Amino acid sequence: MGDTASPSGRGLLTAAAGCALAVPVAVWWLVGDLSADVPPGTVLDHLISPPGLDPWAERAVGLGALVVAGGTAALLVRASRRRRFDRRWWAALIPVLAAGAVVGAGWRVVTAGTVGANIGAGLTIVLGGALVALLLLWAAGWSARLLLSRRVTR
Repeated sequence: MGDTASPSGRGLLTAAAGCALAVPVAVWWLVGDLSADVPPGTVLDHLISPPGLDPWAERAVGLGALVVAGGTAALLVRASRRRRFDRRWWAALIPVLAAGAVVGAGWRVVTAGTVGANIGAGLTIVLGGALVALLLLWAAGWSARLLLSRRVTR
Protein backbone atom coordinates (compact mmCIF):
# COMPACT_ATOMS: atom_id res chain seq x y z
CA MET A 1 0.00 0.00 0.00
CA GLY A 2 2.99 2.29 0.37
CA ASP A 3 2.48 5.75 1.78
CA THR A 4 -0.56 5.55 4.08
CA ALA A 5 -0.11 8.90 5.81
CA SER A 6 -1.42 10.99 2.92
CA PRO A 7 -4.80 11.01 1.23
CA SER A 8 -4.35 8.88 -1.85
CA GLY A 9 -4.65 10.66 -5.14
CA ARG A 10 -5.92 13.99 -6.29
CA GLY A 11 -9.43 12.65 -6.71
CA LEU A 12 -9.79 11.84 -3.02
CA LEU A 13 -8.21 15.12 -2.01
CA THR A 14 -10.66 16.93 -4.31
CA ALA A 15 -13.54 14.92 -2.84
CA ALA A 16 -12.52 15.86 0.71
CA ALA A 17 -12.22 19.54 -0.26
CA GLY A 18 -15.56 19.45 -2.09
CA CYS A 19 -17.25 17.88 0.90
CA ALA A 20 -15.74 20.47 3.24
CA LEU A 21 -16.98 23.30 1.01
CA ALA A 22 -20.45 21.83 0.41
CA VAL A 23 -21.35 21.02 4.02
CA PRO A 24 -21.77 24.64 5.23
CA VAL A 25 -23.98 25.48 2.24
CA ALA A 26 -26.06 22.32 2.65
CA VAL A 27 -26.58 22.97 6.38
CA TRP A 28 -27.41 26.62 5.65
CA TRP A 29 -30.11 25.51 3.25
CA LEU A 30 -31.45 22.76 5.52
CA VAL A 31 -31.75 25.13 8.51
CA GLY A 32 -33.75 27.63 6.46
CA ASP A 33 -34.72 31.18 7.28
CA LEU A 34 -34.84 31.87 11.02
CA SER A 35 -36.37 35.34 10.79
CA ALA A 36 -39.08 36.25 13.30
CA ASP A 37 -42.71 35.72 12.30
CA VAL A 38 -44.22 39.18 12.27
CA PRO A 39 -47.30 40.78 10.75
CA PRO A 40 -46.95 41.93 7.14
CA GLY A 41 -45.44 45.38 6.84
CA THR A 42 -43.28 45.07 9.96
CA VAL A 43 -39.67 45.98 9.31
CA LEU A 44 -37.14 43.44 10.58
CA ASP A 45 -33.70 44.33 11.89
CA HIS A 46 -30.71 42.45 10.48
CA LEU A 47 -27.22 42.32 11.96
CA ILE A 48 -26.09 41.20 8.49
CA SER A 49 -28.49 41.18 5.56
CA PRO A 50 -29.13 37.72 4.13
CA PRO A 51 -28.16 37.04 0.52
CA GLY A 52 -30.80 38.25 -1.89
CA LEU A 53 -31.50 34.93 -3.58
CA ASP A 54 -34.78 34.02 -5.19
CA PRO A 55 -36.41 30.97 -3.58
CA TRP A 56 -35.71 28.83 -6.66
CA ALA A 57 -32.01 29.82 -6.63
CA GLU A 58 -31.72 29.11 -2.91
CA ARG A 59 -33.29 25.68 -3.44
CA ALA A 60 -30.99 24.91 -6.38
CA VAL A 61 -27.86 25.94 -4.46
CA GLY A 62 -28.97 24.00 -1.37
CA LEU A 63 -29.86 20.84 -3.24
CA GLY A 64 -26.64 21.03 -5.25
CA ALA A 65 -24.58 21.37 -2.09
CA LEU A 66 -26.47 18.49 -0.48
CA VAL A 67 -25.78 16.26 -3.50
CA VAL A 68 -22.08 17.23 -3.55
CA ALA A 69 -21.70 16.69 0.22
CA GLY A 70 -23.47 13.34 0.12
CA GLY A 71 -21.70 12.12 -3.01
CA THR A 72 -18.22 13.10 -1.87
CA ALA A 73 -18.79 11.66 1.60
CA ALA A 74 -19.96 8.37 0.06
CA LEU A 75 -16.91 8.34 -2.22
CA LEU A 76 -14.58 8.89 0.75
CA VAL A 77 -16.27 6.20 2.84
CA ARG A 78 -16.02 3.74 -0.04
CA ALA A 79 -12.35 4.59 -0.61
CA SER A 80 -11.70 4.22 3.10
CA ARG A 81 -13.29 0.77 3.16
CA ARG A 82 -11.17 -0.26 0.17
CA ARG A 83 -8.07 1.12 1.93
CA ARG A 84 -7.44 3.74 -0.74
CA PHE A 85 -8.09 6.53 1.77
CA ASP A 86 -6.12 6.28 5.01
CA ARG A 87 -8.65 6.10 7.84
CA ARG A 88 -6.48 8.25 10.08
CA TRP A 89 -7.44 11.25 7.92
CA TRP A 90 -11.03 11.01 9.17
CA ALA A 91 -9.79 12.44 12.48
CA ALA A 92 -8.90 15.61 10.56
CA LEU A 93 -11.80 15.66 8.10
CA ILE A 94 -14.67 15.13 10.54
CA PRO A 95 -13.79 18.22 12.64
CA VAL A 96 -13.57 20.28 9.42
CA LEU A 97 -17.03 19.05 8.41
CA ALA A 98 -18.40 19.79 11.91
CA ALA A 99 -16.92 23.30 11.74
CA GLY A 100 -18.61 23.77 8.37
CA ALA A 101 -21.94 22.67 9.84
CA VAL A 102 -21.55 25.19 12.68
CA VAL A 103 -20.73 27.92 10.16
CA GLY A 104 -23.74 27.06 7.97
CA ALA A 105 -26.19 27.05 10.88
CA GLY A 106 -24.54 30.09 12.44
CA TRP A 107 -24.89 32.06 9.22
CA ARG A 108 -28.65 31.55 9.35
CA VAL A 109 -28.73 32.81 12.95
CA VAL A 110 -26.59 35.86 12.19
CA THR A 111 -28.66 36.83 9.14
CA ALA A 112 -32.04 36.21 10.79
CA GLY A 113 -34.41 39.16 10.84
CA THR A 114 -35.54 40.16 14.33
CA VAL A 115 -37.52 42.85 16.04
CA GLY A 116 -34.85 44.53 18.14
CA ALA A 117 -31.51 43.01 19.07
CA ASN A 118 -30.44 39.65 17.69
CA ILE A 119 -28.96 38.17 20.86
CA GLY A 120 -28.58 34.79 19.17
CA ALA A 121 -26.22 36.35 16.64
CA GLY A 122 -23.88 37.55 19.37
CA LEU A 123 -23.88 34.17 21.08
CA THR A 124 -23.34 32.44 17.76
CA ILE A 125 -20.36 34.63 16.94
CA VAL A 126 -18.74 34.21 20.36
CA LEU A 127 -19.49 30.55 21.10
CA GLY A 128 -19.70 29.28 17.53
CA GLY A 129 -16.54 31.16 16.56
CA ALA A 130 -14.62 29.60 19.43
CA LEU A 131 -15.94 26.14 18.57
CA VAL A 132 -15.02 26.53 14.90
CA ALA A 133 -11.54 27.73 15.86
CA LEU A 134 -11.00 24.72 18.14
CA LEU A 135 -12.24 22.26 15.53
CA LEU A 136 -10.02 23.73 12.81
CA LEU A 137 -7.04 23.88 15.18
CA TRP A 138 -7.52 20.19 15.96
CA ALA A 139 -7.78 19.33 12.26
CA ALA A 140 -4.63 21.31 11.43
CA GLY A 141 -2.69 19.70 14.26
CA TRP A 142 -3.78 16.19 13.33
CA SER A 143 -2.98 16.81 9.66
CA ALA A 144 0.46 18.11 10.57
CA ARG A 145 1.04 15.04 12.72
CA LEU A 146 0.12 12.71 9.88
CA LEU A 147 2.22 14.58 7.34
CA LEU A 148 5.24 14.74 9.67
CA SER A 149 4.98 11.02 10.43
CA ARG A 150 5.02 10.45 6.68
CA ARG A 151 8.34 12.31 6.40
CA VAL A 152 9.89 10.32 9.26
CA THR A 153 8.94 6.95 7.75
CA ARG A 154 10.39 7.74 4.32
